Amino acid sequence: MSEQAEPGVVSGEGYAVASNADALGEGYGFRKIRKQLGVTAFGVNLITIPPGYETGRHLHERQEELYFVHRGVIEMEFGDGSSHRIEPGGAARVDPSTIRKVRNASDSEDAVYLVAGGAGGYVGRDGKLPPGEESRCGDDRAPDA
Repeated sequence: MSEQAEPGVVSGEGYAVASNADALGEGYGFRKIRKQLGVTAFGVNLITIPPGYETGRHLHERQEELYFVHRGVIEMEFGDGSSHRIEPGGAARVDPSTIRKVRNASDSEDAVYLVAGGAGGYVGRDGKLPPGEESRCGDDRAPDA
């Protein structure tokens, strides 16, 4: 049985779902996905910035970050002076001590990107099938079939 945990978020036993990015908040800035979805293993935010906006530079003591562009185009500038354009579906990993800043590369479209961060290392491939199941494919076909 599922229930409405936060506006736009449905949760059940062992899961929480936001049907789209707009369900996680409105306007510019941070949308605290971790809190809204009940994530406890790592930090995660959805950030929306207006056309041409540039964030300040920052770094972390321990937290490695992964940036994933959902909508729009961002440009990331790093402490070594390089900058890289990241389009929808693109991603960047950044070490904790690496200085970085983000700029919305568009002069007309908002940029929406997800940032996940954490420390402590990779857990490894620990996925397994539920008892009695023999395939990860629901109808026993390969995913590309």
